[in-house]
Amino acid sequence: MQVETIFRALADPTRLRIMRLLGTMELAVGELAQVLGQSQPRVSRHIGILCDAGLAVRRREGSWVFLRSASPEDAGHVLSEDVLILLQRAEANDALFAAQCQDDRRKLSAVRSSRQQNAQDYFARHAGEWDELRSLHSPDKLVEDALTQLLSSYPLGRVLDIGTGTGRMAELFAERADHIVALDRSLDMLRVARAKLQDLPTHKVELVQGDFTDLPFMDDSFDTILLHQVLHFAQEPERALSEASRVARNGAHIAIVDFEAHEHEELREKHAHARLGFSDEQAEELLSAAGFESVNSKALDGGELTVKIWIGRRLASVPNHKTKENTA
Repeated sequence: MQVETIFRALADPTRLRIMRLLGTMELAVGELAQVLGQSQPRVSRHIGILCDAGLAVRRREGSWVFLRSASPEDAGHVLSEDVLILLQRAEANDALFAAQCQDDRRKLSAVRSSRQQNAQDYFARHAGEWDELRSLHSPDKLVEDALTQLLSSYPLGRVLDIGTGTGRMAELFAERADHIVALDRSLDMLRVARAKLQDLPTHKVELVQGDFTDLPFMDDSFDTILLHQVLHFAQEPERALSEASRVARNGAHIAIVDFEAHEHEELREKHAHARLGFSDEQAEELLSAAGFESVNSKALDGGELTVKIWIGRRLASVPNHKTKENTA
């Protein structure tokens, strides 16, 4: 009986503390062990019980394992949101539990600070090359304002931010979206994004490691898909857009932010660009082949490279798409 399993899972003070912490943010097993003052093997056993009860979800990211509270979209999810509300009320009415939770949150601040420091260290190592590239194109603020305006008339719903990088797009659209999945192949970039997004509500943003040519999501999962300065890294951009189309719902919108076709060959070596931007004709052909109709575009001059935004809408009938059954 699943309800009985849930209450057994909660019949331990450490697991109550873990669930209370997961109501605040997603945490790695090592981070939980640090806050709880317990060994990782012991914390892992508690985590296994919570996951078996459908209250929490594990996700591997390289050699790290992250844990978050289960959501209604997770298979086997039962009562996790109700449990979080119950624990919030318990803290308000139980002085001893409240004192323990407050102490846990004080230790959690050290985890937040460590994430931010690691992000700053990563930026410091790469600041020069990023500043060099930024100097070639329109200011980020101008691009963000234009993208926000182009998407302003569409309900964002569930958003997939492919190649989230620093997490800026997820941060920019979190308030308007129902839920954002921020995906990146790089573990380093995911850690940078996690530091940027860690103060957002846990139900708003989910970080996932994955490749844009093999998205770890079921078909018809998202209402809006963002590819912000990502597509020029694709050896086969048509494959990346085909995958984006597969996980997009009928009528979903896709926003591609990238460079207009250019001749800066040095970007291949310096920044691993596989494509030197895209012409309007190329972008529209790629969108059409993936089952999107082009609905809007905007060019942003302001440097040696012109940034272009293309907006597409997924058509109702898209043939020859491979179905994927597993979820992230």
